[in-house]
Amino acid sequence: MAMPTEEPNNAERWVTAMVGLLFVGIAIAIVCSLDADLSLGALAAAAVIGGLGIDALLSAAFKRRSIDSRIGPLP
Repeated sequence: MAMPTEEPNNAERWVTAMVGLLFVGIAIAIVCSLDADLSLGALAAAAVIGGLGIDALLSAAFKRRSIDSRIGPLP
């Protein structure tokens, strides 16, 4: 199945931006909840989730599809 090549409409862009803000907020919460125990796994999870959130925000701003939307339909 081919991916759609048209740019996302305004409703999609707003949803993508809100999901991006949610992911960035979760990443910040992960980092803030670590106290003094800076484990590599928690920092890696925060980096991945934060990166996906930043990509979603940039995708909404520049009218392109985000990485989250490119992974296809999930079960």
